Amino acid sequence: MKKHHEQLIDESALPPPDERLEIFRMTIEKLSRAGYVYIGMDHFALPDDDLALALAEGTLQRNFQGYSTNAGCDLYAFGMSGISQLENAYAQNCKSLPEYYSAIDSGKLATRGGFQLTRDDQIRREVIMRLMCDSGVCMHDIESRFEITFNEYFSASIGKLQRFVDEGLVKFSADTIAVTPMGRLVIRNIAMCFDRYLDDLRSDKPIFSRTV
Repeated sequence: MKKHHEQLIDESALPPPDERLEIFRMTIEKLSRAGYVYIGMDHFALPDDDLALALAEGTLQRNFQGYSTNAGCDLYAFGMSGISQLENAYAQNCKSLPEYYSAIDSGKLATRGGFQLTRDDQIRREVIMRLMCDSGVCMHDIESRFEITFNEYFSASIGKLQRFVDEGLVKFSADTIAVTPMGRLVIRNIAMCFDRYLDDLRSDKPIFSRTV
């Protein structure tokens, strides 16, 4: 459900998905010519920035705040609606200021709720992380780390990826799923193939229409 301020937007006045994607591509080209490195999604950095160095070294990470250089660190959120990220759990703080202050004043944690990750969640999180940070996944690394057979475990996800392969946005090799430069523009959609909590991605709309 859209929020009130989103409902006030006349969608007919917005550019269609194809045009938004082209605007995004032009933005990347312009910033790249100005000396910035495209980190991914909506992140850019100068070549000597820690994010750019992490991208080049293959150590880039992501959390709720975006791309990060801190691998394996717990993230503790302060303030209302903040989300903490732990190794095997997520926790969200109270969403309203009165509720948040009431918990703090009572000497309690201001946590509103949490979610404990299953082993499947952790496996999928790692695959999505590598796609978004490395523009690819080494299937052997995932198999060794989690003791699974990648193609069997992710058979449904691989089936969803086929549309991106057909569009030239993803390439498969014997041991690697690689996102092409054009595919990086819709990396969120590609990663969604591995998220079991999302609805089936089959749609009559363009493959990037939901997130561009």
